[in-house]
Amino acid sequence: MTKKITLAQGAGGELMDQLIKQNILRFFKKQGTAEVPLTALDDAAVIDDIVFSTDSHTVQPLIFPGGDIGSLAVCGTINDVAVVGGAPLALSAGFIIEEGFSLDIFQTIVKSMGHMANKANVPIVTGDTKVVEKGALQQFMINTSGIGKRSPALEKNIKEVKRHRKFNSRWLLDSNLTVGDTLILSGNIGEHGIALLSFREGYGFETTIHSDIAPLNGLMSALLAEGGIASAKDPTRGGLANTVNEFSEKSHVGLLLYEDAIPIPKGVQSACDMLGIDPLEIGNEGKVVLGVVKEKADDVLAVLKKHPLGKHAAIIGEATDKVSGVVLQTTVGGKRILRKPLGDPVPRIC
Repeated sequence: MTKKITLAQGAGGELMDQLIKQNILRFFKKQGTAEVPLTALDDAAVIDDIVFSTDSHTVQPLIFPGGDIGSLAVCGTINDVAVVGGAPLALSAGFIIEEGFSLDIFQTIVKSMGHMANKANVPIVTGDTKVVEKGALQQFMINTSGIGKRSPALEKNIKEVKRHRKFNSRWLLDSNLTVGDTLILSGNIGEHGIALLSFREGYGFETTIHSDIAPLNGLMSALLAEGGIASAKDPTRGGLANTVNEFSEKSHVGLLLYEDAIPIPKGVQSACDMLGIDPLEIGNEGKVVLGVVKEKADDVLAVLKKHPLGKHAAIIGEATDKVSGVVLQTTVGGKRILRKPLGDPVPRIC
């Protein structure tokens, strides 16, 4: 029987991880001179101090509370370059359009892309447009790629990490955590996935929950200037649960999270309770999880609190040798294992 690819295998989490490792990476074994290669499965690759990332966007609906596929495409790629320690320089944009797609909606989305690129000061400099016959895809899809250079503040940041512990990496990689590091989350989680799901399915709370889409390059620049950050990652598909499990697996360190410290808006929690899904597994598009040397945790948190994108930031956990994998210390005082989700419970969110 012929095996088929499922929707869940594109939703982040364990199933997508297996698809990539078993069916993609083994055919791309040669990594050339990449300092951060494809096999590292970080948010971006690095070749000769040039940071490079690419994303394809298939979100449905195309326009939703707080954003659209265009703003999502721009921010998603900018953020992937920024969280590894890159300063984004430019983007490409590739459009695949279904015949018969509304020109007015198309212009709305492209205008949104231009606005967000200007806001982040990362121009769209090249691209490609294809139109396919009706029925060949669902309306409209975008691919964006981004390039960046090593952030000017990255060296200072690394020196600050080295003041407090051994550190051999030149970039902010998933594999950089060690025992004693503090985990910091830049703000509320779950807003993007719940905003999209509620609007798409008509559950009725879309007026109070909006996507958190935002470019993180300005925030990351301010954080690097403070220093002390070992790892950074934006918790997109699979949410916070997927991100911290990737940290743990690649760094070979246990992580203890404090459930009552994780900022979850009441509207998101209520929606998740009603729908029976875990807010820790829901994708976000304007947040970053940081692994920080403990001596700098309060300073980094203070920088976050002063920034518009970090006003709800919180220390949510620590790297420790007292647990294996990721463990959540619950609000009732117990502990439970927080596993990598099979996939994001909300499909087609990016």
